[in-house]
Amino acid sequence: MTTPQPGPDAGLATSLRISVSRLARRMRAERVAQALQPELSDTQLAALAALEKHTAMTPGELADHEKVQPPSITRVIASLEERGLIRRMQHPSDRRQVVLTVTDQGRDFVRQVRQLREAWLARRLEDLTPAERAVLKDAVPILEKLSQS
Repeated sequence: MTTPQPGPDAGLATSLRISVSRLARRMRAERVAQALQPELSDTQLAALAALEKHTAMTPGELADHEKVQPPSITRVIASLEERGLIRRMQHPSDRRQVVLTVTDQGRDFVRQVRQLREAWLARRLEDLTPAERAVLKDAVPILEKLSQS
C-alpha cells in the first residue's frame, strides 16, 4: 500500500479537517453540558435525526444512510427502541422487513437538540462580521456537498 501524496490543497484539507472537527466537538460538548435526557451517543443521535427527517426507513436503509455496518445499526436501533424514541412497524409490502419510525418523544428530543445547537451556533455567529457570515453562507452548499460525497 502506498501513502497518498499531498495534493495542492493539502494545507486547505488539514485546516478544514481541524476546524470542522473542533466545531463538531464544541457542539457535542454543548449538548452534553445541557444534560439532555436521554443521553445518546453521537451515532444514536445521528440515526434518530435521520429517522426524524426521513419519516420511515428500514434498518438497512438507515445503515446505508449513516454509513455504518448492519450489526452496528442493530445495536443503535435496539437502544433507541428501548428508550422509547423509535418504534418498529411491519413493512407494508415485505413481511420479512420492518420499518423504523420516530415516536413523539424521539421527535421532541431531536427538535430540542437542534434548537439548542442552533442557538449556540447563532450566538457564535453574532461575533462575526457581516462579511464573514456571508462567506460562511456561501460555503454551506460546498460543505454539504463534501459531507455527502
